[in-house]
Amino acid sequence: MRMITNLMLAIAVAFLAGTEPRGFQVWSAAQLKEAQSQLAAKLDADKFAGQGLGTYPKGSFMLAHREGNGKAELHETQDDVYLVQSGEATLVIGGSVVDPKTIAPHEIRGASIHGGQLKSLGYGDVVYIPAGTPHQLMVATGKQFTYFVVKIDEK
Repeated sequence: MRMITNLMLAIAVAFLAGTEPRGFQVWSAAQLKEAQSQLAAKLDADKFAGQGLGTYPKGSFMLAHREGNGKAELHETQDDVYLVQSGEATLVIGGSVVDPKTIAPHEIRGASIHGGQLKSLGYGDVVYIPAGTPHQLMVATGKQFTYFVVKIDEK
């Protein structure tokens, strides 16, 4: 009887160890590197390519790649977190969006930022941008910049 109990316990532990919480996700360094290599071939007219990695109840994840300047952005209800995967860029942060246009609910884009501060970004840097903060990524000619983006809904 003891042997059967121990066997049942071992099976239960093995079963539970193999189950992951609902919504759990891991993006390995190898997976991100592979996705990054594919993004460079998918650049749009603005020299940007992005791959969504998942949308969750309180935010989303994306891998983004730039080989040129981005537009000025302001997210009214989402924080951004960038984890730099490769390359270098200058982040313009703060100030005000020049010629702002609402492109979707709570999403504003513009030509540039007036009065912002410049921050150099490179491999391994982590950036937190609170909702309501104008920001723009600038990538020098001939350079590239790849970053993991976490969008966090304020609600």
